Amino acid sequence: MNERLLKAVDARVDDLVALTAELIRFPTINPPGEAYRPCAEYIGARLKKHGFETEFIRAEGTPGDTDRYPRVNVVARFDGRSPGACVHFNSHIDVVEAGDGWSVDPFAGLVKDGKVYGRGACDMKGGLASSIIAAEAFMEIFPDFPGAIEISGTVDEESGGFGGVAHLAKLGYFSKPRVDHVIIPEPLNKDRICLGHRGVWWAEIETKGEIAHGSMPFLGDNAVRHMGAVLQAFEDELFPALDRKMTRMPVVPEGARRSTMNINSIHGGQTEDFRPGLPSPNVPDSCRLTIDRRFLLEEDLATVKSEVTDILERLKRERKKFDYEIRDLMEVLPLMTERDAPVVKAVAQGIMAIFDREPDYVISPGTYDQKHVARIGHIYDCIAYGPGILDLAHRPDEWVGIADMVESAKVMAIGLNVLLRGTATD
Repeated sequence: MNERLLKAVDARVDDLVALTAELIRFPTINPPGEAYRPCAEYIGARLKKHGFETEFIRAEGTPGDTDRYPRVNVVARFDGRSPGACVHFNSHIDVVEAGDGWSVDPFAGLVKDGKVYGRGACDMKGGLASSIIAAEAFMEIFPDFPGAIEISGTVDEESGGFGGVAHLAKLGYFSKPRVDHVIIPEPLNKDRICLGHRGVWWAEIETKGEIAHGSMPFLGDNAVRHMGAVLQAFEDELFPALDRKMTRMPVVPEGARRSTMNINSIHGGQTEDFRPGLPSPNVPDSCRLTIDRRFLLEEDLATVKSEVTDILERLKRERKKFDYEIRDLMEVLPLMTERDAPVVKAVAQGIMAIFDREPDYVISPGTYDQKHVARIGHIYDCIAYGPGILDLAHRPDEWVGIADMVESAKVMAIGLNVLLRGTATD
């Protein structure tokens, strides 16, 4: 290990904690996309003080982008003294809503008992702060390093990343020759390297009916009852079939090594606009169901879709007046970076140096912005690695451990040394 590099990280612990707390205090809630611009500007100002060239890129025309809620991303770059590879640390700045059940203010950035609390502490402002500290420590110890370091704070990852990494990838920010290696500091635990994620297909199914007076439902056709038949078929046929599918991918937790489908939402009939009054007596002529299907490397997307549409087509043949429409909402193929990829081996050296053991190699149950880096930017030397315990993400009293951030920053700094200077020690 390079002791000077590790000491440079240790000397920045107070700065690391303060930076994490400050990032949490920006309530970057998505949806709708609050406080994106001030958070991005704060990150840009911080990095500019350390010599980075900073850009702010608004993703105009992407889902959710408005003048009130502009999708503003920050990308900062520091070029070394000579040509070489570029390592890019990408973190999303958006967080999910706080929800109920907190015992602390979710946007106060409370520091207590060796932890920093707040929405986004774990997912993933602690990771963003750790990557910034790692880069600054590395640049202090090796001012003559070759290549370049980039750090980005991007938006909308929690809703698909289309206004963030996807938009930037289309503009060439995640492509060669600009970038060679990408590390995404998502909270997959400090001693694990995440190689990729399962696939996802989101779709909306709508069953059709005919409106009529609720006192004479026989004169209409109830779309909610038709959707009930869909759900029953899913319970009887689809869910048991999915549960029998297993993957060779090292997905965590164990239950996610199977194919899964979540019923995300269901809406049918009368809206709730009548509250606090009473509904009108109508037979519902439409019912909409959103599904969230997660699939494995061994499955192809066409088969994933046909498992659903085959059931719908059978019901159309067998059930009187049954009619439906299905709309694709999002498709992401599963991906897995090879274990011998340069960024994997570099971060593995850091983990071995800090924790004195081989890292665990895992796959995320859900997708994250690696999908856009690979599919749009065609950068496959990409992993997720960062502090934070995955199980704490999106929950009340979310926190990130200070010691975990420090150790992760050391791993990242060693990874930089390997990727840019070709060594973990000198």
